[in-house]
Amino acid sequence: MGSAAMANWIVLGLVFAAVMLVVLALAPMVLGRSDIKGRLASQGGGAAVDDGPGSIRNDLLTSRWAQLLHEIEARGLSLTDDASGKIADKLQRAGFDQLWAPRAFTLARAIGTLTLPTLVVSVLAVSGDWPPPVKLYMMLMGAAVAGLYLPGIIVGSRAENRAQEVLNGFPDTLDLMLVCLEAGLGIDAAFSRVGSEIVGSHPLLAKLFGQVSLELRAGRSREVALRMLAKKSGVPEITSFTTLIIQSDKLGASVASALRIYAGEMREARRLRAEEKAHKIPVLLSIPLVCFMLPVMVSVLMLPAAIGMKNQMAQVEKQEQSNKAARGK
Repeated sequence: MGSAAMANWIVLGLVFAAVMLVVLALAPMVLGRSDIKGRLASQGGGAAVDDGPGSIRNDLLTSRWAQLLHEIEARGLSLTDDASGKIADKLQRAGFDQLWAPRAFTLARAIGTLTLPTLVVSVLAVSGDWPPPVKLYMMLMGAAVAGLYLPGIIVGSRAENRAQEVLNGFPDTLDLMLVCLEAGLGIDAAFSRVGSEIVGSHPLLAKLFGQVSLELRAGRSREVALRMLAKKSGVPEITSFTTLIIQSDKLGASVASALRIYAGEMREARRLRAEEKAHKIPVLLSIPLVCFMLPVMVSVLMLPAAIGMKNQMAQVEKQEQSNKAARGK
């Protein structure tokens, strides 16, 4: 009872301290933002943030996530991280290329850091089985660390899966682009054509190529659009491909000839990756063989010998008993 009461007081103290720290941290921002809004309104600056229909600001808030983030930041809580650039690059490689994605990632980390320890405390409070204070502190710290790093792990795993998908379908896409270039299409038209042709087989690459085509149509330079493609994919092979296209375009060399050589190298690299996976199969199969099949095989081989040995020992024991009985008579 004493340990449970002490744990309750410790938890209540930690919750009170956390609430006070949050209030003290948010109060200056909220008051300062309200003061700024009041001064802007008094000077006629309130019309600058009007969200009229059809404006760019209004279009960015069409998503529910964007609306939620806007409401949170409107109350003075900044979701902008110091490493927003690195976070944005990582989210782009994972497929989250929205403008509000870095702020949503920061919000998810904050929610996870606060929610998981609260969930642990709730489960312990419902069960009534409070651990010792040191163990309780370690559990809360572990839950907070898990909530802090779990979104990053999920985003990193998704980025790796997308990179692998892009890498597997890239050689076929290069062959199709080479066919388009040799047929007389330009680079811009080749991106559009290839993106429309591989929608069914490689949808992720089709999306990336479609974005490049849209950016080129919108007036963005080819170099910037290709570098954005390499940045969003996060695959070194696509980075080399975009560098090849940019350098060939700048030097006036034949893009089709350079692309033919690079496509051959990509097919060879894919073949080597397939051979590497094939060579790993025996090593990977040895683990279940040793753990599951080998004990069964040993048991099957040893079972007849064990049964025969048991029968012989039973016969010897029976013979000794019969000999003892004969001596007793």
